Amino acid sequence: MTTDTVNIAGKLIGTGYKPFIIAEMSGNHNQSLERALQIVEEAAKAGVDALKLQTYTADTMTLDINEGEFFINNPDSLWKGQSYYELYKEAYTPWEWHEPIFNKCRELGLIVFSSPFDKTAVDFLEELDVPCYKIASFENTDIPLVEKVASTGKPLIISTGMATVAELDETVRAARNAGCKDIILLKCTSTYPSTPDNSNLLTIPHMRELFNCEVGLSDHTMGIGVGVASVVLGATVIEKHFTLSRAEGGTDAAFSMEPDEIKALVIETERAWQSLGQISYGPTSAEIPSLKDRRSLYVAEDILAGQELTKENIRAIRPGHGLKPKHLKSILGKTAKQDIKKGTPLSWELL
Repeated sequence: MTTDTVNIAGKLIGTGYKPFIIAEMSGNHNQSLERALQIVEEAAKAGVDALKLQTYTADTMTLDINEGEFFINNPDSLWKGQSYYELYKEAYTPWEWHEPIFNKCRELGLIVFSSPFDKTAVDFLEELDVPCYKIASFENTDIPLVEKVASTGKPLIISTGMATVAELDETVRAARNAGCKDIILLKCTSTYPSTPDNSNLLTIPHMRELFNCEVGLSDHTMGIGVGVASVVLGATVIEKHFTLSRAEGGTDAAFSMEPDEIKALVIETERAWQSLGQISYGPTSAEIPSLKDRRSLYVAEDILAGQELTKENIRAIRPGHGLKPKHLKSILGKTAKQDIKKGTPLSWELL
């Protein structure tokens, strides 16, 4: 089953085009607009296609309660010891920053969009004329939010972290029924960081077939290996968290890529995409000159007319101008029609 391409701000996304790479800023600006704009500049230098923000406030995400289920006490969490409210207050991107960040992205040729987390964020982003939207994994079952975003008619990228097939089916149906024609599903594992062994990339082609839409990867693993592998399985979009420096900290810095790393991701995913080609056997046009370097049958010692051909005076060697080695058995024991000099490629005319 094939899918049509998705057009986001003039950039075509599909298997016929190089992977669409998204740098996710998240809270890595560390509450500095100057740093946020530097992240935009470094993302553009690295060659990514798009930069993504998150649009929320602590109050639109949760309640200001510092105990019970509102407090993060998971010992494996990067954010243990904080309340959800404190975390989102630290990580959010001030709404008044959006316009200068959007302007900087557009100035540098980056597509810029965001993940809204409630209806007010969608209304705000519409005023900024975003070309598409992203639904985060933890919101992929928030059907009212999905319907609100889908009603804009703009392309919708949905991270699928934790979602069952039934939940994804409900989400995709809701988006399509609300008016969204272009959906991209991103395979995602909602652990931070995640590991290659729980990435389950074989889900990517299955999702493409199941939902008949473009598919990609929202990747929280370290390095570029998982992202490159996803391209081979049909991922056309790859999203990675991005920071200037992990050492400088930030809410998501520990599992974010640095400029040199995301540049490598851009280069290597494009190489992976280029390498897919088509089903092909036999020499490519570039390989044809190499055919002469195959093994073939050559005269290994001077042979006199009437002399018998043996394993000693006929050998399979490089280059490939003589008879193919498969004929060796059939020519052994035959006699030379004429004197043959050592180094002569063997041909039927000589026998």
